[in-house]
Parts: sequence; C-alpha cells; structure tokens
Amino acid sequence: MATWGEFWELVSTVWREGVYGVDIAHVLLALVILLAFLLLRNIFTRFALGALKRGAARTATDIDDRIVNALYEPIRFVPVVMGVFFATSVLDVEEGTRLFFYNINRSLVAFTLFWSFYKISAPLGTVLLKAKGVMTKAMVDWIIKIARVAFVVLGGATILELWGIAVGPIIAGLGLFGVAVALGAQDLFKNLIAGLFVIGERRFNEGDWINVDGVVEGTVLAIGFRTTTVRRFDRAPVYVPNSRLADNAVINFSRMSHRRILWTIGVEYRTTKEQLKMIRDQIEAYLLEDDAFARPQEVPTFVRIDSFNNSSIDIMVYCFTNTTVWGDWLAIKERLAYKIKDIVEGAGTAFAFPSRSLYLETLPDAPEVFPLSPPKPPGG
Repeated sequence: MATWGEFWELVSTVWREGVYGVDIAHVLLALVILLAFLLLRNIFTRFALGALKRGAARTATDIDDRIVNALYEPIRFVPVVMGVFFATSVLDVEEGTRLFFYNINRSLVAFTLFWSFYKISAPLGTVLLKAKGVMTKAMVDWIIKIARVAFVVLGGATILELWGIAVGPIIAGLGLFGVAVALGAQDLFKNLIAGLFVIGERRFNEGDWINVDGVVEGTVLAIGFRTTTVRRFDRAPVYVPNSRLADNAVINFSRMSHRRILWTIGVEYRTTKEQLKMIRDQIEAYLLEDDAFARPQEVPTFVRIDSFNNSSIDIMVYCFTNTTVWGDWLAIKERLAYKIKDIVEGAGTAFAFPSRSLYLETLPDAPEVFPLSPPKPPGG
C-alpha cells in the first residue's frame, strides 16, 4: 500500500523535473518576469518615446520627429524582447536548449533592428526631397520601396544565418528560379526598367497633366513599379504599363510656359484692302495691349493676311496666353472671339462662309410643249 512519503516523493519529482527537465519554480519565475515586462511595456514606451520626443523637439528640423513617430511600434516591442531574454536566462536547462533560447533572443534582437530600419526608411527618404533639382517624389518613393525590400531581405537572411541555415545555396537556387521566371515574365521586367527610365528622365511627376497619343490623357496619380496610374478628366483611373510611356511620345502640359491660340479668320471677298488693314491692325493692337497675352519678345505673335481661300480671304491669328490653366485659357479665347467679331463688323465687312457660284453662258434648249388641242389640217 502506497504511503504519504511516496506521494510526496512523486510531487517533488514532478516539481523538480517540471517541463522538459526544468523545475516548475523556474518556469513560474520565467512567466512572472515575462508578464512583468509585458505589463510595464506601456510605461516603458511612454518613458522612452517621451525622452526621444523631447530631444527631437529641441531641433529645428522635423525629420527627427517623424523618425520618433515611425519607431513607435518597434519601441513597444523592445520590452517583449527584454522579457524573453530575462525569462529564458533564469531557466536552468541543458546546453542544447540553452543554445535554442540564445538563438531566439538573437533573432528577436535582429528582427527589432531591421524592423526599425524598415520603419525609418520613409521619414529618412523625405530628406532626399530637399535636394531640389536632384530627386523627384517618384524617385524618392522608388528608393524607399527598394530600401524596404532590402531591409526585409537582409533581416531574413540574418535570422536564417543565426539559426545556422546557409543563405548562399538558397540565393543560388533563387537565382536559377529567377532565370526561369524571367523568361516567362519579360513584360514585367520590361515595364520595371521602363519605369526606371521614366523616373530617371523626369518626363513627368505625380500631379502632371500628360497626353500619350492613342493611349491616355489625364493627371498622373502614381508611378509604380509596373504601371503608372493616370486619372482621365472623366475621373476614371487608367493603369498604363510603363513600357507604353517609355516607347511613345509623352506631352507634359503641366510644363508649358504659355498656351497657344491659332485661328484662321475668313472674311468675305468684297472686303477692301483698307478694311483688311484695319482688321489686322486692330486685332494686333488688342493682343499687344491685353496683359493676358504673352509679348512678342517672349513668344512669336502674328496677325497676317494668310491666303485667298475658295470662299474667303483668310487672316491668321497666332498668339500665346500667359496662363496655362485650361479654364482661364478658354475664357481668354472667348474674349478674343468677341473682340474679333466686333472688329470685323466695325470695319464694315462680314465673316465668309463656304459658298459656290455657278455661271451659265447659255440656257439649255427648252422642252417641246405638248399641244392641248389637235392641230388644224392645212387649208381648214
């Protein structure tokens, strides 16, 4: 029959051996330490971020403030790393298990570091935008995306190396796999390279109004790795492969310094030479006096009798407006149209319209009239 001594010996054995050979007292202590760090995480985060924010507030730039805000989540994860480290340090385990815990701690530290690098890459990228004339927003966005991918890859490779997994053979295998994928994804890489050329040549930036003949016309929303998003004027987004933008001619209307007006004004042939001179001179005077139009010193400006058309004498009006805003340009064109109409009518002539004149030298033979009554016989 079992005795109390045997039962107590059983309890003592379980307490000593506990979980995987670790006595339960140490396991409970490790759990208490981990729980304590988790409970103190908010206090630690508030203290650490408070110190960082106070230091960043003393500087004149706002880049460090953005970096501190970006590091919020990694800083909150630091107490977890510390809790796991101190919790595992109190466990009396075998050498193999201790090495396992050591690799876990190193992996958590590496993860936290590369996570921090990943988060601060965006605010650090804004520093490049301050280099006027060197970096565009699209170029900075690409650099940030590439840097983040690099941090993810390096972080993963570092953690794998910590666990004794050789990264070299994996990279070699991925290289062979990449060659196979590249053969079937030529369009993807073509668009990627085309996107790099589009950004490097600075053909357009986000927010520019562009026109690609036969492809799309609208405002650039975003320049991606494979496609560029353009919003048409009917508000519909169009996703254009970058290769189409690199291979075709792109008109960037946002970089215009002036907007052109090219009209042909046709007046009637009965208009005299004096009337033509009056119309031409008054239109030219209006273009030179109105501040809405660019001066001839900046851009070509012409008002000339251009040609004798089939049904009109044509006057060419060639000028540029100072504004490039489409709505304002339309309003200026409208005022110019009103003015030209007043000038033409004030000169005593009128606008021509397509017409054709027919001249008949002789009339054709008249048809024979059918008699209403039979003719009389001769001598009747």
